[in-house]
Amino acid sequence: MVVKVHRKGVLILSKALRKQVGIKEGDELIVEVIGESIVLRSLKPRVVDADVREVHEIVREEKREWNERVDALAEKAASRPALRVHPFFTRSRIIGG
Repeated sequence: MVVKVHRKGVLILSKALRKQVGIKEGDELIVEVIGESIVLRSLKPRVVDADVREVHEIVREEKREWNERVDALAEKAASRPALRVHPFFTRSRIIGG
């Protein structure tokens, strides 16, 4: 399908296309640039059935991994004599560390 870019970058998606992908007036879209392409995706929340304990464990694990990455970067920066680590970039400052 070919669409024309109008003034101020406005694109008009046909009714058939919007219906095919379930986009309605007022819906928000995620716009991504991948290589030299623009990808539009619907920003509709997905309802999932999840165990709260599993979600907490996943968040805990993500936080641990994040802190490990921050610590590694802080150590790397501290090992360079010309660089000093700003206090913000320490584990205790990231997400309540």
